Parts: sequence; structure tokens; C-alpha cells
Amino acid sequence: MAIPDFSSNLPATHEPPEMSVSRRALMMGGLSALCLSLTGCYTVGLPDQPPLPDETFDYELAYAARKDGDFELPAINYKSFDRRFWRQVVDYKSGERPGTVVVDPYNAFLYWILTPSKALRYGVGVGKAGFAWSGDAQIRVKREWPIWRPPLEMIERKPALMKYWENGFEPGLKNPLGARAMDLWQGSRDTLYRIHGTNDPASIGKNVSSGCIRMWHQDVIDLFSRVPLRTKVVVLGKQEEAS
Repeated sequence: MAIPDFSSNLPATHEPPEMSVSRRALMMGGLSALCLSLTGCYTVGLPDQPPLPDETFDYELAYAARKDGDFELPAINYKSFDRRFWRQVVDYKSGERPGTVVVDPYNAFLYWILTPSKALRYGVGVGKAGFAWSGDAQIRVKREWPIWRPPLEMIERKPALMKYWENGFEPGLKNPLGARAMDLWQGSRDTLYRIHGTNDPASIGKNVSSGCIRMWHQDVIDLFSRVPLRTKVVVLGKQEEAS
């Protein structure tokens, strides 16, 4: 199956500053570990992440209209969807290390592993390409408001899309990749598998005609702010789908 070819520059990475070890630091480390086990303040992923959803989480604010770069994101009518597709921390045992992304296309969920027994779960929409590949990969490219190029097989069905092949579909709210895209690679090979936003919010929780793994704009931005480059991603096959 032909899937769009995208081009992008790898974002700069940042190493955390060196920290001196002292008796006080060790004591604080112990308190932090206690915090992990008792209050759920997990510490995987990038620094300065947004708060994790909890019993006091403001979904109205999380899915509200907002400005992102040059674009105005519309609010998500999240109350019209089954609550299981809302962003939330859930009990989840995958066997993967904290910091891993697990995609379950057959149940329309994406999990960001927090601890051996907890994960941040998002609802997703799954296109045909989302069922075409499974396995392990890494996020090697992260793109904000990416350009989209239609796959050749789509151009064959709709020749008018050829105009987007050379220069791509410009970034924006109508772009099929939405506000963010994360490209998955195996070593030096691009799998052509993408986790990306969507210009069709109603597609979350559904199987759709095109694309890979779609997320609401507000959710893909949230995930984008958490996962560093080279994050491991596990895409489950039919026999591995999560219960």
C-alpha cells in the first residue's frame, strides 16, 4: 500500500543539565519515588509536560478552542463521544517500559506508558494504513503543522490530487495530518506509518477510509509535548490487541 512520503528536519534535542548529588538531593529523590507510588505524579518523557488527567481534570479547558501557532483550533465536542475516548490515565499492563507508546488500532486506543501498571490513554481513529503495518519502531521525526502529500493510489482514484504531490498540501486546519505528525522508523528505514492529527474530529473511535492513526488536535498536541525523539512505539497486530 502506498502511503504519503513526507519530508522534515529533525528537531533539536536538549540534554538535561548535570545535577550534583548531595544528602539533601538523595532525600528528595526518595520523596519523589514515594510521590510516584502514592500520588501518580509520573516522570517519563519530556520536561515541562502538561498535567496528567485526574479526578479534577478540566476537560472543558483541555478540549476548548485555542490558538496554536498561526492557526485557531476549534473546540472538540468531546461530550458527544464515549468517555473512554477522552484523554485519561487508566490501569494498563503491557510489559513495555515506561515512556513507550503502544498503539492498539483494533480498539482505537493509543497508550503512553507511565508505570508498569498505568498509562495515559487517548482515543484514535484508524485509517486503512493503520491496519497495514504492525511491529516496533521509533519516533524519528516530529513535525508541527506538517505538509501532506497524497499516496499514489489515492491520486489514481482522484487525479485532481496530483497537484499536491510535488509541493504538498499546505499546513492548516484542512490538512489531513492536522496539527502534528510523528513519523515512525525502524533503524534507517521509514515505515511510512504516522501518528497524526485529523481534520475530521468525528472520526475518533472509528475506522476510516484513509490515513494511519488519527488523534484530535488537542490530543496529538498533548502527546507531542510528552514524547521525545527515539521514543519506542509498539503497534499491536490483530492477535495482540489489548483487552
